[in-house]
Amino acid sequence: MELDRRLLLAHCTAHALSIVAGLLVVVPMALNGSAFKGRCALFSIGYWRTEDREELTGQPEDLSHLVVQQWGPPAACQFATFVGIFTVLYGAAQGWRCLFYLHGRHDDTLFSSFLTVLLSVCVLFLSGGASVILSLGLVSWCDTVTDHDTRPYSCSESQSVPLYLDVDTSSFYNELSLAQASLWGVTALWLAQSILAFLRLYHSHSQHISRPRGPREKELLLGHSPSENGSPTPPHPPTTPTIIV
Repeated sequence: MELDRRLLLAHCTAHALSIVAGLLVVVPMALNGSAFKGRCALFSIGYWRTEDREELTGQPEDLSHLVVQQWGPPAACQFATFVGIFTVLYGAAQGWRCLFYLHGRHDDTLFSSFLTVLLSVCVLFLSGGASVILSLGLVSWCDTVTDHDTRPYSCSESQSVPLYLDVDTSSFYNELSLAQASLWGVTALWLAQSILAFLRLYHSHSQHISRPRGPREKELLLGHSPSENGSPTPPHPPTTPTIIV
């Protein structure tokens, strides 16, 4: 198996894995957005309030519930979802191209390979930024839910505790933690794709340099003219003598 074929197979595998990882980002984020009625839990600001409900039940009872002062910016959740959707679409398109190249036994041009490297590096930084935002946002929401670890339960256990909000919080930790892990996996895959794209660019450049050239191209590269290599020069046409009257 030649080197370019191994690189294509590795790139196809990376694209296939990126499709799966991207779906594992998009689906949990969509489910969480639906459960929270379009609100973003990341970087939300709130506090716990304790109220006396004796006037309602007739018995002294303290009820603690979470009060959300401000929900997180929607862009924090939308950014992670965008990276996941783009990864799925790009992975499907590039995976099909890799299979086409494997069947046709050829690779991208130098310019196309360079664009692939540039795009992979750009999306690598975008996915890395989205991973950091999602991780920090989840930590901030967990601090709000657990009241900075003063509650007798952890963040994962708080999804089974009634928070008395007007949203469904029964599975927020499972959804956001799965999206977080998958998004970091997407970032790792974009790093692998950037490396593979660079190796394919280097391989294509090496093949372009070592490609056999014709005699005329070799002479131009060496700076020789055809007459210097022993080829006969064309004879000059005979001149007609001029008669001066």
